[in-house]
Amino acid sequence: MSVLVVGLSHKSAPVATLERAAVSGDTLGKLLQDVAHAADVAEAFVISTCNRVEVYADVDRFHGGLTEICELLARYSGIPSAELTGSLYVHYEDRAVQHLLAVASGLDSLVVGEDQILGQVRAALKVAGEHGTLGRVLGDLGRAALRTGKRARAETGIDRLGVSLVSVGIELASARLGPTYRWPLAGRSALVVGAGSMSALAVATAARSGAARIVVANRTRAHADRLAAGVGGAVAELDDLPAAIAEADLVISCTGAAGQVITSPMVAAALARRAAAGHAGPGGAGEVDAARAGGARAGRAGTAGGARAGGPHSRLVLLDLAMPHDVDRAAAELPGVSVIGMDELGESGEAAVRADDVAAVRGIVEEEFGTYRSAVHAARVTPTVVALRAKAAKVVDAELDRLTGRLTGDGLSGHALEEIAQTVRRVVDKLLHAPTVRVKELAGSPGGEEYATALRVLFDLDPRAVEAVTRAEVEAPGVTDQEG
Repeated sequence: MSVLVVGLSHKSAPVATLERAAVSGDTLGKLLQDVAHAADVAEAFVISTCNRVEVYADVDRFHGGLTEICELLARYSGIPSAELTGSLYVHYEDRAVQHLLAVASGLDSLVVGEDQILGQVRAALKVAGEHGTLGRVLGDLGRAALRTGKRARAETGIDRLGVSLVSVGIELASARLGPTYRWPLAGRSALVVGAGSMSALAVATAARSGAARIVVANRTRAHADRLAAGVGGAVAELDDLPAAIAEADLVISCTGAAGQVITSPMVAAALARRAAAGHAGPGGAGEVDAARAGGARAGRAGTAGGARAGGPHSRLVLLDLAMPHDVDRAAAELPGVSVIGMDELGESGEAAVRADDVAAVRGIVEEEFGTYRSAVHAARVTPTVVALRAKAAKVVDAELDRLTGRLTGDGLSGHALEEIAQTVRRVVDKLLHAPTVRVKELAGSPGGEEYATALRVLFDLDPRAVEAVTRAEVEAPGVTDQEG
């Protein structure tokens, strides 16, 4: 069996294709089950995020597994195979392993070094475990990926700036809104639409960025209340978004809904509300003075409620972090409105990461790949080693039984018989130690499997005994994520 990954990401596909290919919830579970039940697939897990959809599988035939996975991706995305193929990439065996380690480390992210991908990999493994599609092979690989991602962040500065899609988006939004005092969102009002994990990150990041007012809108009021309460914010009704948008400088939307949540007419209605209220234009002295006056307050997580620190502004930035996208791109054609989408965030994030940090992470990936590869090769010869030691133990036990029967009649004490038995076992263990250790070391070298074959031939091992050990390992309980 070998690891195969078939996927598409921001590097291989346009945003529109990624939006169509993304899967979650029940659909993700069904895709997992269908992949795992394919004829050439033994195990599977799926990473589906804003920027990538990847199917990892343990397959016994490359072409068979590839064909089945591509057909399922086309079926679940609704994208014709001929169209989808141009956006897909395929990695197999070592390249597939190296790819996952790089993904977990943040090297393959839209914003290099961002933190969220490690949690997304962990979540993908957890979902696969819950659906029974994760076994020993991909479980071990998943643990290696999580360990690599943790090392990358603990041992290097690849995430030293806390780079994420949200923080990069807020920096871009701040630049478009105009200068503020000290903090990116000082004196600004932020509206977060949605209440999932990405929305929670958006609320926290907006608070750290000094937003004077934070409002959360979500279909389930209780979820919005919980997020807003954490930063002393307010809650708006999702059914009346134009009113909430009219009071915001920055709108961050990340709902994961199937259709558009913020339409161009909706934004136009919000602008009309501003005009009717006679709001002042952006960038006036009052904004900076108010931000300075409330500097300490704006620097804390949450002085929401009440009027906005700098008064309402005519500029409006819509930061769309959803996939498929929440915001109607036509809204950008309205006066004073700017839309920032997922496809605009990558370059800005990469600029914040130092080249030496990236090089250090690549070194960690290579080191962890070497460790993983050695463990895999050693595991392949383990059944032979176990079968050899089992045969030796059986021979020793038979000979000791025969010897005990003879010597007991000669009046030899039980203690003396036990000493003889321990000596014989030690001799056999010492004789087998070198060849069994060496065969594991050689397993990773070219033609490593031949050494295990030679061991089976030299010691006349029963193939059924080796197969029984292999079968016992395969049927062992699935591996759970212990990376925390």
